[in-house]
Amino acid sequence: MASLGLVIFILSCAIFQAFPVSSSNNYGGLFPELYQFSCPQANEIVMSVLEEAIAKDPRMAASLLRLHFHDCFVQGCDASILLDKNSAFKSEKEAGPNKNSLRGYEVIDEIKAKLEQVCPHTVSCADILALAARDSVVLSGGPYWEVPLGRRDSKTANFNKANVNIPAPNSTIQNLINLFNKQGLNEQDLVALSGGHTIGMARCVSFKQRLYNQKGDNLPDVTLEKTYYNGLKSICPTSGGDNNISPLDVASPIRFDNTYFKLLLWGKGLLNSDEVLLTGKVKKTKELVKSYAENEAIFFLHFAKSMVKMGNINPLTELKGEIRKNCRRIN
Repeated sequence: MASLGLVIFILSCAIFQAFPVSSSNNYGGLFPELYQFSCPQANEIVMSVLEEAIAKDPRMAASLLRLHFHDCFVQGCDASILLDKNSAFKSEKEAGPNKNSLRGYEVIDEIKAKLEQVCPHTVSCADILALAARDSVVLSGGPYWEVPLGRRDSKTANFNKANVNIPAPNSTIQNLINLFNKQGLNEQDLVALSGGHTIGMARCVSFKQRLYNQKGDNLPDVTLEKTYYNGLKSICPTSGGDNNISPLDVASPIRFDNTYFKLLLWGKGLLNSDEVLLTGKVKKTKELVKSYAENEAIFFLHFAKSMVKMGNINPLTELKGEIRKNCRRIN
C-alpha cells in the first residue's frame, strides 16, 4: 500500500506536468486546462459555432483573429474591444483602427450565449476571443496551440489607447517595432504575427497611399510589383472606393499558409506595414520574412508561440475583472 507521502509526491508530479511552471512556459496565472471540469464542453461549443460561421463566410476567420489582436494591444487581453459605449466611457469599436473595419462581434455573442446556457458565469469573453482566434486559424489550415485560459473581462474600455496602440497600415518598420516592444513583443513576434495577414482582406483606404502618393510626391511605392500594382488600381481608384476590399494574400486569401511571406519577396505585399518587414532595412525582420517564405513549419511554430505570448499581455486574473454575462456590457 502506497504511503501518504508517496501519494502526495505522485499527485504533485501530475499537477506539475499539467501546469508546468518554468520561465519559458509561465502563463502568469493562466492555464490551458482551466475549464476541464467547470465547463468541459467549452472548446467544442466554440469550435461548432466557428465551423458554421466560417463555412458561411470564410473571411470571418481573419476577422476573429484580428479582434483578439486589437483587444490585446489596447489594455491587455480583457475583451474591452467588445464593450459598447455607455455613460462612463467611449467604445473602442469607435476608434480609428476599428470603426467600419472590425467585424465578428455577433459570432462572439453567439458563442457566449451558448456557453451561458451550458456553463453560466464561467467562461469569460476574453477567453472566448483567445479560443476563437486559435480555432479560426486551425479551421483555415493553420497551426494548433494550447490556449492558456483564465482571463477576466474588463469593466472599462480605452478609446484613446485604441487610437494610439494599434499599428497603422502605413506604419514604418520602426513604428511597428516600437508598438510591439511596448507590449513586450520582439521582432520575431512582429514578423510571425504579421503572418496572420495570410488570411483576410483590407480596405482601399488602408493601402491607397502606396498606389498614388507614397512619399508625398504623387508617385506610387516603387516596391510594388507592376502587374499587382495595376490590379490594385482597378480596385482602389484615386478618389472614392475607400471601402472596397482586396485580399492581404492575393494567392490564397482564405488559407492559412506561408504564401504571405512569398508574396512579400515578390513585391506583392498589400500594406506598407507588410512591405517594410522586408524593405525597412532591419536585418532581423528581413531574414525572418525569407525564413518563413522558405519554411512553413518554422512560421507555424513561431506564430503559435507568439500568439500565446500576445494572449498573455496584461490579463486580468482572479478578482481584478469579472466574467460578463453579455460581452457587450459590464455586469
